[in-house]
Amino acid sequence: MTRTLAHSLQTLTTLHNRDFKLWSLYDKDEDLMPQYLSSKSFKGFNAKRNSFVVQSTKVAKLADVIIISHINLAVIGLLAKITYPKCEVWLIAHGIEVWRPLSSAKKLFLKKCDKIICVSSFTRGEIIKRHKTDANKCLILNNAIDSFMTPPVSFTKPKHLQEKYHLAGDDVVLFTLTRLAATEQYKGYEQVIKVLNKLRINIPKIKYVLSGQYDDSEEARIKQLVKQYDVEDIVILTGFVDEKELTDHFLLADLFVLPSKKEGFGIVFIEAMACGLPVICGNVDGSMDAIRNGELGTAVNPDDPDELQSAIEAYLKKPLTVKDRQHLQQLCLQYFNQDNYTNKLQQILMHEPVS
Repeated sequence: MTRTLAHSLQTLTTLHNRDFKLWSLYDKDEDLMPQYLSSKSFKGFNAKRNSFVVQSTKVAKLADVIIISHINLAVIGLLAKITYPKCEVWLIAHGIEVWRPLSSAKKLFLKKCDKIICVSSFTRGEIIKRHKTDANKCLILNNAIDSFMTPPVSFTKPKHLQEKYHLAGDDVVLFTLTRLAATEQYKGYEQVIKVLNKLRINIPKIKYVLSGQYDDSEEARIKQLVKQYDVEDIVILTGFVDEKELTDHFLLADLFVLPSKKEGFGIVFIEAMACGLPVICGNVDGSMDAIRNGELGTAVNPDDPDELQSAIEAYLKKPLTVKDRQHLQQLCLQYFNQDNYTNKLQQILMHEPVS
Protein backbone atom coordinates (compact mmCIF):
# COMPACT_ATOMS: atom_id res chain seq x y z
CA MET A 1 0.00 0.00 0.00
CA THR A 2 2.80 2.43 0.90
CA ARG A 3 4.58 1.75 -2.38
CA THR A 4 1.41 2.55 -4.32
CA LEU A 5 0.88 5.72 -2.29
CA ALA A 6 4.50 6.79 -2.79
CA HIS A 7 4.40 6.15 -6.53
CA SER A 8 1.18 8.15 -6.88
CA LEU A 9 2.53 11.04 -4.82
CA GLN A 10 5.73 11.04 -6.89
CA THR A 11 3.60 11.27 -10.05
CA LEU A 12 1.41 14.07 -8.71
CA THR A 13 4.17 16.19 -7.24
CA THR A 14 6.19 15.95 -10.44
CA LEU A 15 3.11 16.96 -12.46
CA HIS A 16 2.41 19.97 -10.24
CA ASN A 17 6.05 20.95 -9.65
CA ARG A 18 5.92 20.14 -5.96
CA ASP A 19 8.40 18.40 -3.69
CA PHE A 20 7.79 14.97 -2.15
CA LYS A 21 9.83 12.75 0.15
CA LEU A 22 9.14 9.37 1.70
CA TRP A 23 10.86 8.74 5.01
CA SER A 24 10.94 5.21 6.36
CA LEU A 25 11.77 4.35 9.97
CA TYR A 26 12.84 0.75 9.39
CA ASP A 27 14.24 0.69 5.85
CA LYS A 28 17.76 1.59 4.81
CA ASP A 29 18.52 3.86 1.85
CA GLU A 30 19.58 0.85 -0.21
CA ASP A 31 16.17 -0.80 0.37
CA LEU A 32 14.59 1.64 -2.08
CA MET A 33 12.76 0.08 -5.02
CA PRO A 34 13.56 2.69 -7.70
CA GLN A 35 10.61 1.86 -9.95
CA TYR A 36 8.32 3.45 -7.35
CA LEU A 37 10.19 6.68 -6.66
CA SER A 38 13.57 8.30 -7.18
CA SER A 39 16.41 8.07 -4.68
CA LYS A 40 16.27 11.83 -4.06
CA SER A 41 12.74 11.34 -2.75
CA PHE A 42 13.58 8.59 -0.26
CA LYS A 43 15.32 8.46 3.09
CA GLY A 44 15.71 5.35 5.24
CA PHE A 45 16.49 5.66 8.95
CA ASN A 46 17.46 2.02 9.53
CA ALA A 47 15.41 1.77 12.78
CA LYS A 48 17.08 4.85 14.35
CA ARG A 49 13.98 5.97 16.18
CA ASN A 50 15.24 9.12 17.89
CA SER A 51 16.66 10.56 14.70
CA PHE A 52 13.48 9.67 12.83
CA VAL A 53 11.21 11.38 15.37
CA VAL A 54 13.34 14.53 15.66
CA GLN A 55 13.87 15.03 11.93
CA SER A 56 10.28 14.17 11.04
CA THR A 57 8.99 16.75 13.50
CA LYS A 58 11.38 19.43 12.25
CA VAL A 59 10.47 18.92 8.59
CA ALA A 60 6.90 20.00 9.37
CA LYS A 61 8.20 23.58 9.43
CA LEU A 62 8.76 23.39 5.67
CA ALA A 63 6.00 20.97 4.69
CA ASP A 64 2.49 21.70 3.48
CA VAL A 65 1.29 18.16 4.22
CA ILE A 66 2.71 15.34 6.33
CA ILE A 67 1.13 11.91 5.80
CA ILE A 68 1.48 9.50 8.72
CA SER A 69 1.26 5.95 7.36
CA HIS A 70 0.27 4.23 10.63
CA ILE A 71 -1.28 5.38 13.89
CA ASN A 72 1.68 3.91 15.80
CA LEU A 73 3.55 6.98 14.51
CA ALA A 74 0.94 9.28 16.05
CA VAL A 75 3.46 11.02 18.30
CA ILE A 76 5.26 12.41 15.23
CA GLY A 77 2.06 13.75 13.72
CA LEU A 78 0.96 15.18 17.04
CA LEU A 79 4.26 16.98 17.65
CA ALA A 80 4.29 18.30 14.10
CA LYS A 81 0.73 19.63 14.34
CA ILE A 82 1.23 21.24 17.73
CA THR A 83 4.56 22.80 16.79
CA TYR A 84 3.58 23.93 13.28
CA PRO A 85 -0.24 24.27 13.17
CA LYS A 86 -0.26 25.47 9.53
CA CYS A 87 1.14 22.15 8.33
CA GLU A 88 -1.62 19.70 7.40
CA VAL A 89 -1.22 16.28 9.01
CA TRP A 90 -2.99 13.25 7.58
CA LEU A 91 -3.28 9.70 8.86
CA ILE A 92 -3.65 6.53 6.78
CA ALA A 93 -6.11 4.28 8.64
CA HIS A 94 -5.79 0.66 7.57
CA GLY A 95 -7.84 -1.58 9.83
CA ILE A 96 -7.49 -3.33 13.12
CA GLU A 97 -4.94 -0.84 14.46
CA VAL A 98 -7.70 1.81 14.63
CA TRP A 99 -10.59 -0.51 15.51
CA ARG A 100 -9.30 -1.19 19.01
CA PRO A 101 -9.03 1.01 22.13
CA LEU A 102 -6.40 3.73 21.70
CA SER A 103 -4.06 5.54 24.05
CA SER A 104 -4.76 9.13 25.02
CA ALA A 105 -2.02 10.36 22.69
CA LYS A 106 -3.49 8.49 19.72
CA LYS A 107 -6.97 9.77 20.49
CA LEU A 108 -5.63 13.32 20.67
CA PHE A 109 -3.88 12.80 17.35
CA LEU A 110 -7.15 11.71 15.72
CA LYS A 111 -8.71 14.91 16.98
CA LYS A 112 -5.84 17.12 15.80
CA CYS A 113 -5.09 15.64 12.38
CA ASP A 114 -6.63 17.31 9.34
CA LYS A 115 -7.58 14.23 7.30
CA ILE A 116 -7.93 10.53 7.95
CA ILE A 117 -7.57 8.50 4.77
CA CYS A 118 -9.42 5.21 5.32
CA VAL A 119 -8.67 2.24 3.06
CA SER A 120 -12.26 0.99 3.25
CA SER A 121 -15.74 2.16 4.17
CA PHE A 122 -15.70 -0.35 7.03
CA THR A 123 -12.58 1.20 8.55
CA ARG A 124 -14.13 4.65 8.16
CA GLY A 125 -17.25 3.51 9.99
CA GLU A 126 -15.28 1.89 12.80
CA ILE A 127 -13.03 4.88 13.43
CA ILE A 128 -16.05 7.21 13.58
CA LYS A 129 -18.06 4.88 15.81
CA ARG A 130 -15.32 3.80 18.20
CA HIS A 131 -13.45 7.09 18.63
CA LYS A 132 -16.14 9.70 17.89
CA THR A 133 -13.95 11.02 15.09
CA ASP A 134 -15.23 13.87 12.94
CA ALA A 135 -16.84 12.14 9.94
CA ASN A 136 -16.10 15.10 7.66
CA LYS A 137 -12.36 14.48 7.78
CA CYS A 138 -12.60 10.70 7.33
CA LEU A 139 -12.24 9.98 3.59
CA ILE A 140 -12.18 6.65 1.74
CA LEU A 141 -9.33 5.76 -0.59
CA ASN A 142 -9.46 2.08 -1.49
CA ASN A 143 -6.17 0.32 -2.10
CA ALA A 144 -5.12 -0.40 -5.68
CA ILE A 145 -3.34 -3.05 -7.69
CA ASP A 146 0.39 -2.44 -7.73
CA SER A 147 1.12 -0.74 -11.04
CA PHE A 148 4.18 -2.98 -11.47
CA MET A 149 2.17 -6.18 -11.11
CA THR A 150 1.74 -7.73 -14.57
CA PRO A 151 -1.68 -9.39 -14.86
CA PRO A 152 -1.60 -12.72 -16.71
CA VAL A 153 -2.97 -12.97 -20.24
CA SER A 154 -3.74 -16.68 -19.95
CA PHE A 155 -4.91 -18.81 -17.05
CA THR A 156 -2.92 -22.01 -17.48
CA LYS A 157 -1.81 -23.67 -14.25
CA PRO A 158 2.00 -23.45 -13.86
CA LYS A 159 3.48 -26.93 -14.21
CA HIS A 160 6.51 -26.09 -12.09
CA LEU A 161 4.25 -25.37 -9.10
CA GLN A 162 2.18 -28.50 -9.72
CA GLU A 163 5.42 -30.46 -9.59
CA LYS A 164 6.72 -28.56 -6.58
CA TYR A 165 3.58 -29.25 -4.54
CA HIS A 166 3.00 -32.75 -6.01
CA LEU A 167 -0.34 -31.78 -7.54
CA ALA A 168 -2.00 -33.77 -10.31
CA GLY A 169 -3.31 -32.02 -13.39
CA ASP A 170 -6.93 -32.63 -12.36
CA ASP A 171 -6.54 -31.59 -8.72
CA VAL A 172 -8.94 -28.84 -7.63
CA VAL A 173 -7.00 -26.23 -5.67
CA LEU A 174 -8.20 -23.89 -2.93
CA PHE A 175 -5.66 -21.20 -2.12
CA THR A 176 -5.12 -18.94 0.87
CA LEU A 177 -2.30 -16.42 1.14
CA THR A 178 -1.93 -14.48 4.38
CA ARG A 179 0.34 -13.99 7.34
CA LEU A 180 0.07 -17.02 9.62
CA ALA A 181 0.68 -15.62 13.09
CA ALA A 182 -0.30 -16.84 16.52
CA THR A 183 -1.29 -13.26 17.40
CA GLU A 184 -3.65 -12.96 14.41
CA GLN A 185 -6.03 -15.92 14.66
CA TYR A 186 -8.85 -14.21 12.83
CA LYS A 187 -7.91 -14.94 9.22
CA GLY A 188 -10.31 -17.87 8.89
CA TYR A 189 -8.04 -20.50 7.34
CA GLU A 190 -8.83 -22.82 10.24
CA GLN A 191 -12.45 -22.72 9.09
CA VAL A 192 -11.36 -23.90 5.66
CA ILE A 193 -9.41 -26.77 7.24
CA LYS A 194 -12.50 -27.78 9.22
CA VAL A 195 -14.71 -28.20 6.12
CA LEU A 196 -12.20 -29.96 3.85
CA ASN A 197 -13.36 -33.48 4.69
CA LYS A 198 -16.96 -32.55 3.90
CA LEU A 199 -15.87 -30.90 0.67
CA ARG A 200 -14.02 -33.93 -0.57
CA ILE A 201 -17.15 -36.08 -0.42
CA ASN A 202 -18.31 -34.40 -3.64
CA ILE A 203 -14.92 -33.03 -4.75
CA PRO A 204 -12.50 -35.93 -4.10
CA LYS A 205 -9.56 -34.28 -5.87
CA ILE A 206 -9.62 -31.17 -3.70
CA LYS A 207 -6.36 -29.74 -2.31
CA TYR A 208 -5.76 -26.77 -0.04
CA VAL A 209 -2.62 -24.69 -0.58
CA LEU A 210 -2.09 -22.52 2.52
CA SER A 211 0.69 -19.98 2.01
CA GLY A 212 2.32 -17.28 4.08
CA GLN A 213 5.11 -16.76 6.55
CA TYR A 214 4.37 -18.40 9.88
CA ASP A 215 5.84 -18.39 13.37
CA ASP A 216 6.67 -21.61 15.21
CA SER A 217 3.61 -21.65 17.44
CA GLU A 218 1.19 -21.03 14.58
CA GLU A 219 2.84 -23.70 12.45
CA ALA A 220 2.34 -26.16 15.30
CA ARG A 221 -1.30 -25.11 15.73
CA ILE A 222 -2.05 -25.48 12.02
CA LYS A 223 -0.44 -28.90 11.84
CA GLN A 224 -2.44 -29.99 14.88
CA LEU A 225 -5.65 -28.79 13.22
CA VAL A 226 -4.76 -30.62 10.02
CA LYS A 227 -4.18 -33.81 12.00
CA GLN A 228 -7.31 -33.33 14.13
CA TYR A 229 -9.54 -33.01 11.06
CA ASP A 230 -7.74 -35.82 9.22
CA VAL A 231 -6.79 -33.77 6.16
CA GLU A 232 -3.04 -34.26 6.10
CA ASP A 233 -3.30 -35.54 2.54
CA ILE A 234 -5.17 -32.41 1.42
CA VAL A 235 -3.39 -29.46 3.06
CA ILE A 236 -0.14 -28.13 1.59
CA LEU A 237 1.58 -25.64 3.89
CA THR A 238 4.07 -23.76 1.69
CA GLY A 239 5.48 -21.10 3.98
CA PHE A 240 6.59 -17.74 2.59
CA VAL A 241 5.90 -17.06 -1.08
CA ASP A 242 8.19 -14.60 -2.84
CA GLU A 243 6.45 -11.65 -4.47
CA LYS A 244 7.77 -12.73 -7.88
CA GLU A 245 5.87 -16.02 -7.53
CA LEU A 246 2.51 -14.61 -6.45
CA THR A 247 0.90 -14.52 -9.89
CA ASP A 248 1.84 -18.15 -10.55
CA HIS A 249 0.29 -19.18 -7.24
CA PHE A 250 -2.94 -17.40 -8.12
CA LEU A 251 -2.93 -19.18 -11.49
CA LEU A 252 -2.37 -22.52 -9.76
CA ALA A 253 -5.64 -22.17 -7.86
CA ASP A 254 -9.28 -22.62 -8.76
CA LEU A 255 -10.56 -20.49 -5.89
CA PHE A 256 -9.05 -18.05 -3.39
CA VAL A 257 -10.53 -18.35 0.12
CA LEU A 258 -9.86 -16.07 3.09
CA PRO A 259 -12.93 -15.79 5.36
CA SER A 260 -11.28 -13.29 7.67
CA LYS A 261 -12.92 -11.19 10.37
CA LYS A 262 -10.52 -8.25 10.57
CA GLU A 263 -9.24 -7.23 7.14
CA GLY A 264 -8.87 -3.48 6.79
CA PHE A 265 -9.29 -3.93 3.04
CA GLY A 266 -7.53 -7.05 1.79
CA ILE A 267 -5.15 -6.23 -1.06
CA VAL A 268 -4.69 -9.96 -1.62
CA PHE A 269 -8.30 -10.20 -2.84
CA ILE A 270 -7.81 -7.70 -5.64
CA GLU A 271 -4.46 -9.29 -6.51
CA ALA A 272 -6.21 -12.64 -6.89
CA MET A 273 -9.01 -11.19 -9.01
CA ALA A 274 -6.50 -9.32 -11.16
CA CYS A 275 -5.25 -12.82 -12.02
CA GLY A 276 -8.78 -13.93 -12.89
CA LEU A 277 -9.12 -15.95 -9.68
CA PRO A 278 -12.53 -15.84 -7.95
CA VAL A 279 -12.53 -15.08 -4.22
CA ILE A 280 -14.48 -15.83 -1.06
CA CYS A 281 -14.02 -13.43 1.85
CA GLY A 282 -15.66 -12.62 5.18
CA ASN A 283 -18.66 -10.30 5.38
CA VAL A 284 -17.83 -8.45 8.61
CA ASP A 285 -14.82 -6.32 7.70
CA GLY A 286 -13.15 -4.24 4.98
CA SER A 287 -13.07 -7.19 2.58
CA MET A 288 -16.47 -6.03 1.36
CA ASP A 289 -14.82 -3.03 -0.32
CA ALA A 290 -12.39 -5.31 -2.15
CA ILE A 291 -15.24 -7.30 -3.70
CA ARG A 292 -17.40 -4.19 -4.15
CA ASN A 293 -20.09 -5.51 -1.84
CA GLY A 294 -20.53 -8.73 -3.77
CA GLU A 295 -20.14 -7.53 -7.35
CA LEU A 296 -16.73 -9.17 -7.77
CA GLY A 297 -16.74 -11.98 -5.21
CA THR A 298 -18.66 -13.83 -2.52
CA ALA A 299 -18.77 -12.88 1.16
CA VAL A 300 -19.72 -15.34 3.89
CA ASN A 301 -20.21 -15.31 7.63
CA PRO A 302 -16.70 -16.27 8.81
CA ASP A 303 -18.16 -18.05 11.84
CA ASP A 304 -20.52 -20.24 9.81
CA PRO A 305 -18.66 -23.27 8.38
CA ASP A 306 -21.77 -24.52 6.59
CA GLU A 307 -22.12 -21.25 4.70
CA LEU A 308 -18.42 -21.36 3.83
CA GLN A 309 -18.70 -24.94 2.60
CA SER A 310 -21.72 -24.11 0.45
CA ALA A 311 -19.99 -21.11 -1.11
CA ILE A 312 -16.87 -23.13 -1.93
CA GLU A 313 -18.92 -25.97 -3.43
CA ALA A 314 -20.92 -23.53 -5.56
CA TYR A 315 -17.73 -22.24 -7.17
CA LEU A 316 -15.98 -25.57 -7.58
CA LYS A 317 -18.98 -27.42 -9.00
CA LYS A 318 -19.27 -24.80 -11.71
CA PRO A 319 -15.78 -23.32 -12.17
CA LEU A 320 -15.32 -20.08 -14.08
CA THR A 321 -14.67 -20.37 -17.78
CA VAL A 322 -11.72 -18.59 -19.37
CA LYS A 323 -14.12 -15.91 -20.56
CA ASP A 324 -15.49 -15.52 -17.01
CA ARG A 325 -11.99 -15.18 -15.60
CA GLN A 326 -11.09 -12.58 -18.19
CA HIS A 327 -14.21 -10.62 -17.30
CA LEU A 328 -13.42 -10.79 -13.57
CA GLN A 329 -9.87 -9.63 -14.26
CA GLN A 330 -11.05 -6.72 -16.40
CA LEU A 331 -13.57 -5.55 -13.81
CA CYS A 332 -11.00 -5.72 -11.01
CA LEU A 333 -8.45 -3.75 -13.02
CA GLN A 334 -11.12 -1.26 -14.03
CA TYR A 335 -12.00 -0.47 -10.42
CA PHE A 336 -8.68 -0.86 -8.59
CA ASN A 337 -6.04 0.50 -10.97
CA GLN A 338 -3.39 3.00 -9.96
CA ASP A 339 -4.69 5.75 -12.25
CA ASN A 340 -8.00 5.79 -10.37
CA TYR A 341 -6.10 5.75 -7.10
CA THR A 342 -3.88 8.65 -8.18
CA ASN A 343 -6.84 10.70 -9.41
CA LYS A 344 -8.68 10.28 -6.11
CA LEU A 345 -5.53 11.14 -4.19
CA GLN A 346 -5.21 14.32 -6.26
CA GLN A 347 -8.80 15.24 -5.41
CA ILE A 348 -7.98 14.86 -1.73
CA LEU A 349 -4.83 16.95 -2.07
CA MET A 350 -6.73 19.66 -3.93
CA HIS A 351 -9.56 19.61 -1.36
CA GLU A 352 -12.06 18.47 -4.00
CA PRO A 353 -14.93 16.01 -3.44
CA VAL A 354 -13.69 12.46 -3.94
CA SER A 355 -15.57 10.74 -6.75
